[in-house]
Amino acid sequence: MKIPAAPSADPRKKPLYRSLFVQILVAVVAGILIGHFLPGLGSALRPLGDGFIQLIKMIIAPLIFLVIVTGIAAVGDVKAVGRVGVKALVYFTGATLFALAFGLLVGNIVQPGAGLNIDPATLSTDALTAKTSTAPPKDVGQFLLGVIPTSVVGAFANNSLLQVLCFSVFFGSAVVVIGRERCAPVVKLMETVLEIFFKIMGWVMKVAPIGAFGAMAFIIGQYGLDSLGTYAVLIAACYGAAVVFIALLFLVAWGYARVPLWQFLKYTREEFLLALGTASTESVMPRIMTKLSNAGCSRSTTGLVIPTGYSFNLDGAAIYLSISLLFLAQAFGHHLDFGQQLLALGILMLTSKGMAGVPGSAFLALSATAGALGIFPVAGVALLLGADRLMDSMRVVVNLLGNCVATFVVSKWEGDFDREAMLRAFRGETPAGGPFESAPASDPEPAEAR
Repeated sequence: MKIPAAPSADPRKKPLYRSLFVQILVAVVAGILIGHFLPGLGSALRPLGDGFIQLIKMIIAPLIFLVIVTGIAAVGDVKAVGRVGVKALVYFTGATLFALAFGLLVGNIVQPGAGLNIDPATLSTDALTAKTSTAPPKDVGQFLLGVIPTSVVGAFANNSLLQVLCFSVFFGSAVVVIGRERCAPVVKLMETVLEIFFKIMGWVMKVAPIGAFGAMAFIIGQYGLDSLGTYAVLIAACYGAAVVFIALLFLVAWGYARVPLWQFLKYTREEFLLALGTASTESVMPRIMTKLSNAGCSRSTTGLVIPTGYSFNLDGAAIYLSISLLFLAQAFGHHLDFGQQLLALGILMLTSKGMAGVPGSAFLALSATAGALGIFPVAGVALLLGADRLMDSMRVVVNLLGNCVATFVVSKWEGDFDREAMLRAFRGETPAGGPFESAPASDPEPAEAR
């Protein structure tokens, strides 16, 4: 299957009302207004946002499977797949440790919980219990066992992305070992099915503005803008830390892979705005993978790094967790010394991994850390219930951007990053379909050589 030639840039711009970015922007603003002035109606619009997220989740698991298998088949080297996985995990570990440490630094400087003097006896754990109905893994061994699916069908049915990723790597590696010639009919069928799934995704994205409108109206209607004042210092600390961290990501992307991240944000503005509007990075996973692959990252690297990063590289969540931990300690009048903060860093590093998609994952991680440190009651985590949804925008943007930068870094590290393809994509010269739908079965010539 040949890659279609990149068309020349069309000098005629489509009307603004047909731009998905403009449609989502208008929908988000309308949702904020409805949620603020008609909170009852805003809260009732939740099914619109939830319905859109479910439409996306409907295709995520099979899409990841098809992308990874066809990507590994295109590489034709099992060892290369292993190298990419190891390099991605090394990067994820370093990035998460830095994000957690950076959050602790900000929390120590800003002191967001100082002077609150909260009495733990006044707190109820009922809302917290309802928020954290799913138990986290008890240890590293249990988490690793949870990555291995006991049933392939169950992994797809439950949208367990790490389990789908695990099976996909085995399946793709088996295709390479058996041989592309013998497996050619299977690979050809998968590439055709992949085109079908991307066509479905195109239809789903037509209702993205409706989903963003419903999700934003619900968030503002349910929690209100008034709660901004109650947690002003905590919110300012988290968003300020996010801005600085994003600036550091700009430096990493440009300094290592020569990626102009500002142009990348313009190139992916629709995806980032949709993630903001729906407060979910899952809603843009298929599209962001296509955009990254169009922008010079190989299919196999993109297919491995992005799904894995959704569980292992949550930079925004890491910043939030470390600042919130210090906020809670300060709110109860406790000062954590350097040793206690190092211990907290290690605990958060373990409790924050693999919890993407788990209801109340931030509360689970903080509850586990609070219980291990014993410096304030676990019930104290309930203090964050009012502020948690207000942090979604910060977490979503930093998480998504962090995983995009990780893909560029690992692609460059692996030597399969095509910077010329990236620049063409940024100029709008890349075919709309992208390599996931139309890539050839084999790619004998390295991207750097082209």
